[in-house]
Amino acid sequence: MSIKPQVLDLIELVQNGKMLEAISKYYADDVAMQENTAAPTVGFAENFARESAFYGSLESVSFRLVSVLIEGDRAAINWIFDYTTGDGQQYRMDEIAIQTWRNGKIGRASCRERV
Repeated sequence: MSIKPQVLDLIELVQNGKMLEAISKYYADDVAMQENTAAPTVGFAENFARESAFYGSLESVSFRLVSVLIEGDRAAINWIFDYTTGDGQQYRMDEIAIQTWRNGKIGRASCRERV
């Protein structure tokens, strides 16, 4: 079964500002997510809490899809996102998210980010 429909739906949710909905829909219960060289955060609840805290601290955020590659059970998505923190600081982040999917959910994700 191709993961393409799920990946494209996830992209659409994110582009429409529904990042937390995308996480709820597509992260497996035992998801392991690693950003840059940090230790992975394991478990849906832990990842949802971390992401919810981050997005909740922002004044605004927008995502632009640069490219996506889907092969077998893996996807690589390159995003550019602009965000403004609660204190008014503005940032642009270039992120490549590499995902391994199983049973229609993301089981492992690693992100490489540059601000």
